[in-house]
Amino acid sequence: MSKVAFLLADQFEDSEMQVPYEEVKKAGHQADIIGLKKGQEVKGKQGKVTYTTDKAIADVSVQDYDAVVIPGGSSPENLRLDSHILKFVTEADKASKPIASICHGPQILASADLLKGRTITSYPPLQDDMVNAGANFKDEEVIVDRNFITSRTPKDEPAFVRELLKVL
Repeated sequence: MSKVAFLLADQFEDSEMQVPYEEVKKAGHQADIIGLKKGQEVKGKQGKVTYTTDKAIADVSVQDYDAVVIPGGSSPENLRLDSHILKFVTEADKASKPIASICHGPQILASADLLKGRTITSYPPLQDDMVNAGANFKDEEVIVDRNFITSRTPKDEPAFVRELLKVL
């Protein structure tokens, strides 16, 4: 089974973490919650779920994971300037590992300069930011472009999870 890294910080969109995380585990895969610090409590912005990070990003290696998931909400904004986060997703992309990001998740991919020439979607108000980062933006429930899986909002979670589980 696969080992999946969930990149998470405070104020994530509750269901965009909870649904993929539970479905990945239910399918028999291992899921690690990786944050800026190990053992940090991170809360969803809707107040429905709280998680504790399993590992700190500075202590993990992309070689130990088969895929990366980046939930949305304000979490990506809280992660995107961390050099370890950017290095992790850059190395995952170089290794062609699946990177699934939903809602504001692609902000991390933009900060890592990984969107040039890629077709993605995200939370629709981020369209200009994604295009300015070099992406071909499409307003669709899920876009798969090579190793990237992107979706827009919680209503797209079924398609997002379906495509994630396909590659695992």
